[in-house]
Amino acid sequence: MFEPRVRAVLGPTNTGKTHLAIERLLAHSSGIIGFPLRLLARENYDRMVAQKGERHVALITGEEKIIPPEAKWFACTVEAMPLDRPVEFLAVDEIQLCADPDRGHVFTDRLLHARGMVETMFLGAETIAPLLRRLVPRAEIETRPRLSQLTYAGPAKLTRLPARSAVVAFSAQEVYAIAEAVRRRRGGCAVVMGRLSPRTRNAQVALYQNREVDFLVATDAIGMGLNMDVDHVAFAAMSKFDGQNARPLTAQEVAQIAGRAGRGMKDGSFGTTADCPAMGEEIVEAVETHAFEPLGTLAWRNSDLDFTSVDALLGSLAESPPQPGLAKGHDAVDHITLEALSRDPEVRGLADTMSRVRLLWESCQVPDFRKLADDSHTKLCAKLFTHLAKDGRLPRDWVAGSLAVLERTDGDLDTLMARITAIRVWAYIAARADWLDDALGLQADARRAEDMVSDALHETLTARFVDLRAAHLIRKMDEGEEELLSAVTRRGEVVVEGHPVGNVKGFSFEPDSAAVDEEERRVVLRAARRALGAEIPRRVAMLESAKDEAFALTPGHKVTWAYSHAPNMPAGLGDIAEVAKLKPGPEPSKPQIEVLASEFLDGAQRERIRARLATWLENLIKRELGAVFAAEAKAAEDNTLRGPAFRLREELGLAMGRTDPEIRPDLRQKLKAIGIRAGRYALFVPEAMKPKAMALRAQLWSLLRGIEAPKLPGGGLIAVPAPADWPRGFAETMGWLPAGPVLLRLDVVERIAGEIGHLTRRAPAMLPGDLASRLGVKGDVLAEVLDAMGFRLMPAETLEEGAFGPPCPARIAHARPPRQEHHRGPRRDGPRQDQPRGPRREDRRPPRQDRPEGQPAEGAAE
Repeated sequence: MFEPRVRAVLGPTNTGKTHLAIERLLAHSSGIIGFPLRLLARENYDRMVAQKGERHVALITGEEKIIPPEAKWFACTVEAMPLDRPVEFLAVDEIQLCADPDRGHVFTDRLLHARGMVETMFLGAETIAPLLRRLVPRAEIETRPRLSQLTYAGPAKLTRLPARSAVVAFSAQEVYAIAEAVRRRRGGCAVVMGRLSPRTRNAQVALYQNREVDFLVATDAIGMGLNMDVDHVAFAAMSKFDGQNARPLTAQEVAQIAGRAGRGMKDGSFGTTADCPAMGEEIVEAVETHAFEPLGTLAWRNSDLDFTSVDALLGSLAESPPQPGLAKGHDAVDHITLEALSRDPEVRGLADTMSRVRLLWESCQVPDFRKLADDSHTKLCAKLFTHLAKDGRLPRDWVAGSLAVLERTDGDLDTLMARITAIRVWAYIAARADWLDDALGLQADARRAEDMVSDALHETLTARFVDLRAAHLIRKMDEGEEELLSAVTRRGEVVVEGHPVGNVKGFSFEPDSAAVDEEERRVVLRAARRALGAEIPRRVAMLESAKDEAFALTPGHKVTWAYSHAPNMPAGLGDIAEVAKLKPGPEPSKPQIEVLASEFLDGAQRERIRARLATWLENLIKRELGAVFAAEAKAAEDNTLRGPAFRLREELGLAMGRTDPEIRPDLRQKLKAIGIRAGRYALFVPEAMKPKAMALRAQLWSLLRGIEAPKLPGGGLIAVPAPADWPRGFAETMGWLPAGPVLLRLDVVERIAGEIGHLTRRAPAMLPGDLASRLGVKGDVLAEVLDAMGFRLMPAETLEEGAFGPPCPARIAHARPPRQEHHRGPRRDGPRQDQPRGPRREDRRPPRQDRPEGQPAEGAAE
């Protein structure tokens, strides 16, 4: 009689075991292969379809059932293997998982009972060999050496990991934290976890395999045969939570994960990273030599169950192992759920026949993918059983409604992953055609919901943990910075290898705002240097040839340059950038230029920029304050004029204070001839009161005091309220006379005061009717304004009762002379602190410019 062949192909990772099994499977007329993960089953299903076509290949997992009528070859999860279907070939991958305390009993059952009619093959690690010989004596054991060498590389920082590295962590939070660090430091990574759907996992692996990113962050799920082009595996931790306790990794577990490094004949390496300490010498030696302690026992649970009653079923599940080498593992979720439901009187009442008990057990075997750590899964199983026991079917609306609620794409990573696990539960239920009338329709709904949420999860993972631009640039720079293709667009955008990395403003580079931390900014700056190396000299030449109209000053004393990349564009229509700043010089009218710091400018370029801007500034001052310098040049011919002219140059064209005590009428006429006005309130050059000249004087005045230039009133105004933000002394220096509640423009008030002075030279005169409007004030404040100007308003008289004749109208007169104080020297009347006032007629010697109150005076009114 023919004895089916039983083979065990054992060895470390990268020995070609799975490839051999797929070849043997497809060489037979029919076959089944069981994988430990749904992801693996899906991956190998796609490989089998590529060779045999969709009509002949089936996929069976808890959540997916694709079974064409002509299916001959089946890719399954180990739990979902259809053992009642006779096939020529049967294989189980990762058979060493028989020792797993949670799922091991399923693998052990397949080891002991699952057979192909012609050939059976078990694939796994050599550690199971002694027990396999004892439990399956007729099995042929074949060991295979690793095709490549695996070498320990020691600990390394995340920033020092080589490209094509996989970083392994053992919780979702650790994976997120490391993935975020890799994104910041290395441009991004793909993420693989057991909780991902095949669609999301494949999309993430494609990111890595297509070299869009060079790093992979994963849980130990990658140790279960997921094949990727990994050169180095770095452990971020050396312990894991096994569902009950945190425990250190065994040497075999380290080898299983580290073995993902190296494909085919290409060698691989492994080590530690992040906060994980270096591996111990014993583990390193075991992994490098593939020498591990053999397994002592395999997990076992009775598969010959008694369905005569709930208690009988529980009793059969609790039976002890029948032979040495087998041991009871942890109670599985289905067993725990059955025990909980056995205490429910309604469930016990319904489970009154063998078929009902079997139905209860099948309901309890719905996987708990959600792992919510509450009784929600138990309640779901109870509801399933109740519907099936009472109605024979599950209500379609209930299942469809539960799926519809989950068909959403909003939420963060944890929300989307929780939604996928919930969809997997309902996909498992929808796959039970014996429970539903419209199983195919609900399976399609489940696939659509899972695909929709999977795509959203992939997009969210990519958006959070992948910076494609940075990853591309880092890779290119690691390959050789001279290969980078870079340019600056006409709009000033710096593009490297097709990726915009920032903008150049003037001679400074501003990295893209997407580079949020220092590490990213460093990468972007490094990538931009090549493009800027050619652009900056061109811009220096552009600045040197720019017209004066392209430059301007800011209130903060910065020099701006309006530049453009388009040829022949008029100045001022391009972008504007700050390129230099003013600093005080030896004289108020001779400030200095200091070019703003830029790492892209050398000393010679900085000097060329400084020289051009110094020329522009000199021209600007000559143009706006040229009348001041012209007056000084004319005064050089007359000794009596040199003093006032020099003083005006030092004070930028205006010196506040009465002039009549010091300047005689003949000297006043000489000053007027060279363009200097010796007025009633100040000595000034009228051209210095023009708006552009006044703005420049405000800039130079504030520069000397280290403050921003205050904003000046608009041109054409005669009277303005005193701005609260003007510094002390600024108004008078700019030519605004404090007059009660307002400030009066000096040149206008000088002209009006001269007219009033002439009217009142002998006696009070009639008040001109348009005086208030000419001064730009309202009539109710005219008295205060005139008082500050050195005049007084005499109100119109009111006739007493019985008096005849017209009353005396309002008049204007010189202010009364002040009372003489009993002390030596003339009285000094200054403005009150709460209400600044202009110089009074009796003021004999106004304060000097270097005192905040005002400026020196020299002459008398005309």
